[in-house]
Amino acid sequence: MTEKGYLALVLHSHLPYVRHPEDNSALEEDWLYEAITETYIPLINVFNELINQKTTFKLTLSLSPTLISMLTDNLLQNRYSKYLDNLIELSEKEINRTADQPQFNTIAKMYNNKFKLAKKIFNKYNQNLINAFKELQDFGVLEVITCTATHGYLPLMNNYPEAIRAQIRVGIQTYQNNFHQKPKGLWLPECGYHPGIDKYLWQEGIRYFFVDTHGILNAKPKTYYANFAPIYCPSGVAAFARDEESSKQVWSSNEGYPGDYDYREFYRDIGFDLDYEYIKNYIHPEGFRKNTGIKYYKITGNSDYKEVYQPKVASKKADIHAANFLFNRQAQINHLNNKMDRPPIIVSPYDTELFGHWWYEGPIWLKYLLKQIYDKQNEIKLITPSQYLDKYPVNQVAIPSLSSWGAFGYNQVWLDDSNDWIYPPLHRATEKMIDLANQLSSPDRLQAQILNQLARELLLAQSSDWAFIMKTNTMKEYAIRRTNEHLENFNNLVEQLTQNQPDLEYLKELEEKNNIFPNINYRIYQSTNNENYKEVSV
Repeated sequence: MTEKGYLALVLHSHLPYVRHPEDNSALEEDWLYEAITETYIPLINVFNELINQKTTFKLTLSLSPTLISMLTDNLLQNRYSKYLDNLIELSEKEINRTADQPQFNTIAKMYNNKFKLAKKIFNKYNQNLINAFKELQDFGVLEVITCTATHGYLPLMNNYPEAIRAQIRVGIQTYQNNFHQKPKGLWLPECGYHPGIDKYLWQEGIRYFFVDTHGILNAKPKTYYANFAPIYCPSGVAAFARDEESSKQVWSSNEGYPGDYDYREFYRDIGFDLDYEYIKNYIHPEGFRKNTGIKYYKITGNSDYKEVYQPKVASKKADIHAANFLFNRQAQINHLNNKMDRPPIIVSPYDTELFGHWWYEGPIWLKYLLKQIYDKQNEIKLITPSQYLDKYPVNQVAIPSLSSWGAFGYNQVWLDDSNDWIYPPLHRATEKMIDLANQLSSPDRLQAQILNQLARELLLAQSSDWAFIMKTNTMKEYAIRRTNEHLENFNNLVEQLTQNQPDLEYLKELEEKNNIFPNINYRIYQSTNNENYKEVSV
C-alpha cells in the first residue's frame, strides 16, 4: 500500500558556547553535561537499539556549531568524564542510603545503571559524541544538518548582509570539518526568518530550512497547500513549516504529554532536597545547591505534594502517548490526503533537549513512536525534508513572511525592554568588523591573528541565547556578563590593532579561552557585490 502522507521529525540540538578553562566548577558548563547525560546519550542508545531490532526509521537532527565545538573539545570531554564519575559515586551512595526504602532504592539503582551506561557509551565513541551522530548518519537513519555559527538571530542582522553570511558560512564550515560533507539543510536560529535570508543559504548550497507555521501561512502569494508542503523561495531554497498541532502535543507541559502526572518531576532533585553535609561534595564547591540529575518523584499534581516515581508506570504511559500521537497524525494525514493532489508532509520540529532533560521519558516515547510507525501501520512514512524534495521536486514559489517560533511569533523575545540595549554595541562592532575586513586585505601574521579573534568575539556576542536568557530572566547576570565580555574583548582588540600596540599575552589568553572555530578566516566579513544567483519568479 502506498503511504498517504509523511512525517518529518526534526530535532534541533543547540547549547550556547560555554567553556571556562579558568573555572573548574562553572555552573553553566553543567548545561552541556546534563544534556549529554539526559538527552544525547539516551537518544543515541534509542537509535542504536532500534537499528539492532531491524526497525527502519529516518529523522532529521540539527547540531549547532557551538554544540559541535563543545562536544569535540578535549577540556570539556575530560571534565564531563569526571562529572560522570561523580554521579556514579553519588548514585552508589544513594543505593546504600535507600537500602531500607524499596521504592527509592529501585530508582537509585536505575540511575546508577544509567550513569554507568553513559560512561560506557561516552568511552565507546572516544569521548566524542559527534562520532556517534556521524555513524548514525552514515548508517542512513539520521540526516544531520546544522545551524548558524553561534545561533545568532538573523532577522535582527538584516542591515548587515556580511554578518548574516558570516554566521551561515562559519556554521557550514564547522559542520564540514566534522562530517566531511556539506549539510543539506540549515536550521535558522529560533526559526527566525526575514524575507531575503534564503539567498545567503542558496549561495552556500543549502537546499532547505524551516519556518514557523505562520511563516508559510502568511507567505506571498498565498500557498496552495497551507503548511503541509514546502514552498520554494525566489532563490530556489525550500522552506518547510512547523506543524502546530503535533508540536503542541509534545511541547506543552500543560496540554501535552510531558505534564502527565505519572512522569518524573523535574523540579525535585536531591541536590536541593537532601541534607547539606551529605550532598555537599556533589554540588558547587562554594555551597550553591544545584541539580544532580537524581530525582525520586513524579509530577503527581499541581500541588507541592509529590509521590514516588514509578519507572514502569511511566514507561507504559509513554507507550500510550506514542500511540496517541500516531493516531492523531493518521487522522491528520487522512484528512489532508483527501484535499491535496500529493501526499502531505507534517513537519514536527522540537528542541532535542526536551527529550530526556526536561521530559525524562521523551527518549522512551520517541522509541515507542518510531517502533509503532514501523510495526503497526502503513499510512504514514517517516521522511526527511531532502527526501521529500527528491520525491516532489516541483513546488510553489512564494516568499515566507517575517516570523520566528518564539512567543508572539516575531522578534519580540529577542528585542524588548530586557535586552534591547545589546543591539547598538553589537551593530557598532559588526560595522567595525566589516570595515577592518575590507581595509586589511593583506595583513601580516599577527594582524591576521587579531582579526580572526575579533571575528570569534563578535560571533560569540551575537548568540541569540544571551538575549533569550535576559528576556526569560533565568541566568540573566551570566547572559549580561557574556555579552559585555565579548564586546569588551572585541573593542580592546580593535584598539590594539588600530594603534599597532598588540598585547600578545592578552591575545593568547583570548585564543585559549574562546577557542571556537580554530580555522576561522576573518575575510568572511569582507563585502561583496557579487551575489551570483538568479531569483525564481514568484
